[in-house]
Amino acid sequence: MIAGSLKGMPRAELGEFLMTRRAKVTPEAVGMPTGGERRVPGLRRDEVAALAGVSVDYYRRLEQGKETRPSEVVLAGLSQALRLGEAEERHLYALAGAAHRLGEEATVRPVPAELLKLMDSWSDSGAILLDPVLDVLAMNAEAQKLFAGFEETSNLLEMVLLDPEGRRFFVEWEASAEATVANLRDSADFAVAPARLRELLDRLEAESPEFPGLWARHDVRPKTHETKVLRHPVRGLLSIDFHAFNVASVPGYQLLVYRENPGNG
Repeated sequence: MIAGSLKGMPRAELGEFLMTRRAKVTPEAVGMPTGGERRVPGLRRDEVAALAGVSVDYYRRLEQGKETRPSEVVLAGLSQALRLGEAEERHLYALAGAAHRLGEEATVRPVPAELLKLMDSWSDSGAILLDPVLDVLAMNAEAQKLFAGFEETSNLLEMVLLDPEGRRFFVEWEASAEATVANLRDSADFAVAPARLRELLDRLEAESPEFPGLWARHDVRPKTHETKVLRHPVRGLLSIDFHAFNVASVPGYQLLVYRENPGNG
């Protein structure tokens, strides 16, 4: 069982998240002296504590999971000390219970009919609707054509990591796997840890050799815009521009819209 994948998630994962972020910050990045031998990558605990304005003992307890509800003042200090990006900062607040998170119903809400009609009206663009755990709720006709080689299209992360077509379809498969796991970290913050998320984590841990290591990185990145080269089973290599949008009418849902670049076969 992956640590923190069940209801005790915030207790273990807050400390683990802080440790992984601390390892990524160099002393030079925060204006600290670099002389002498360092036993750990990145910053030491005492350095983070000093930068965040807390005691070393308190920060140690945060990493050990003995303190799980730091104040928003402390969280702001930690965010600055660890040079967190916007998505990482939101993730930190969520793990500490200081951010609004949607409940169990977040993954079972109906898709607005108007949105489905809009997606279906796009004849020259593909569209995919994802819920907070990256379950695929809807694809328009163009998207169905693009992903026709997959055995299942029920969850984006399962498509990348578990479907045999995934490693052929995504030309830069490792980068796609890393990005999709990081997107799950970001989007799953909208849910308290619904049953579907626990089920997904357990299946990925059991069936994907790569997933536990990717999940343990604690990388948090939302989907925004990217260009991917994909290998379609019939049309061959395709260059695709993807854009991701949050769906205001259904918080936590993502709409991926894509168009092929000129020159595709």
